[in-house]
Amino acid sequence: MPRRKIIIKRSLVTDPKYGDYEVEKFINSLMIQGKKSLARKKFYKALDIIKEKTNEEPLSVFKKAMGNVKPKLEVRPRRVGGATYQVPQEVPSHRSTTLAVRWILQSVRARKGKAVEEKLVDEFIEASKNEGPSVKKKQETHKMAESNRAFAHYKW
Repeated sequence: MPRRKIIIKRSLVTDPKYGDYEVEKFINSLMIQGKKSLARKKFYKALDIIKEKTNEEPLSVFKKAMGNVKPKLEVRPRRVGGATYQVPQEVPSHRSTTLAVRWILQSVRARKGKAVEEKLVDEFIEASKNEGPSVKKKQETHKMAESNRAFAHYKW
């Protein structure tokens, strides 16, 4: 983190099909070795499969899944008087989006035996129903923040 210069946040261009910032962020994280067109194909194919399986709007299933995975609290270490405390803090919106994308992709990549599109479909549907490993990760984070609520006064 620079001490003198102000960090200028670059804005992402929205994706061409849905015109959505979160979709483009997810596609960029899904991308491996700079192959964005391949990542786009896989993501859009996953949304098409969701439309076939659930007969719902696929973008709304994706949005609901992201909303269910986004954390509201997390713990950050604070060093006070030689001891390190896990202090619960609210998560900024851009960080919660990043964490949600990261957790979904971790659980997708941990699944074995299917194509990436099928794994994405399963994860999105489970997360939209408040189930699955990525939602469990969010609940663990919230539980950790709740159990360390006694140290909330160290936040500054």
